[in-house]
Amino acid sequence: MSQATSPGSKPSAASEQTIKLGCKNVWKVFGNNSSALFAADGSVDRQALESGNYISAVCDANFDVYEGEIFIIMGLSGSGKSTLVRCMTRLIEPSAGSIQFDSQDLLQVSEAELINLRRHKMGMVFQHFALLPNRTVLGNVELPLEVQGIAKAEREKRALEVIGLVGLDGREGYYPRELSGGQQQRVGIARSLAVEPDIWFLDEPFSALDPLIRREMQDEFLRLQSVLHKTIVFITHDFEEAIRLADRIAIMKDGAIIQIGTPEDLVLNPATAYVEEFTQDIPRARVLSATALMREVDDDSFVGTVQATSTIDEELKRILNADRDAVFAVVNAQGETIGALARELVVDLLSETKRKA
Repeated sequence: MSQATSPGSKPSAASEQTIKLGCKNVWKVFGNNSSALFAADGSVDRQALESGNYISAVCDANFDVYEGEIFIIMGLSGSGKSTLVRCMTRLIEPSAGSIQFDSQDLLQVSEAELINLRRHKMGMVFQHFALLPNRTVLGNVELPLEVQGIAKAEREKRALEVIGLVGLDGREGYYPRELSGGQQQRVGIARSLAVEPDIWFLDEPFSALDPLIRREMQDEFLRLQSVLHKTIVFITHDFEEAIRLADRIAIMKDGAIIQIGTPEDLVLNPATAYVEEFTQDIPRARVLSATALMREVDDDSFVGTVQATSTIDEELKRILNADRDAVFAVVNAQGETIGALARELVVDLLSETKRKA
């Protein structure tokens, strides 16, 4: 299935950014002698694939992840998202394709080189915390540094720094059984950050948490990203979580990526009925920016300003408290007026969302 990026979406704006990781024609097919399906140039015998006893977990995935962005891969259970992220780290060997990490093809590196990359440049957090019960918080966090052979004093210093970063100061001597679920997940996050990774892979890290703790961890995640500016590949099946965290989202179905775009792109321009179904219950005010609703400026009788990148939800209280015919200036990062946002358009948006609900 072809992959779609909505017109005007972030990929075009981000095209000038550095590509940290790129997947090109990546396949993962399970089944006896599945390697025979692929020619030397990576092309697949689709007739044999469809007629044989094979499972296509990842189908011809093509995308780039830009340095410093949160790139979320989402889909329902069985869509192939976890298999894809494991292919990106070669925890599962892809059947075909190339995976470029800092312009180096991960499928061509030796086992020793791959281990070195994982130890020094990749951080991984999974749904299950996998903490060692016989080690304290400090012992768990410093483990990857110990594997690297870093001296005890240095690794303890770095471990304590990231323990403080995730808000667990004072709990360095606690054992996992003495921590809440959210605290255990923070330990897992701290452990993955201890190696100061260039890229951070997170596979449904919050899905096992209770809703309130999950929201708290999302807040913590956004706070950490505002400080660290990591390149992040994040897997989730929860669209609300995706739109809250993502710079861009790739939606998967049956192993294929069917659309890539910003949360706003996906809501405004769903490429398929499947994507539209994913987005239909999301309140648009939470996703749409002021830019999406603004019109051309025809006068300068503004009652105030709103930032172009702000969501309607972020400005909602102030807009609704204004007079019925109020109009706000939409301004860019330089403070220049680029459009006008009428209160009545916001009210119409809320009414439309309520009718759909």
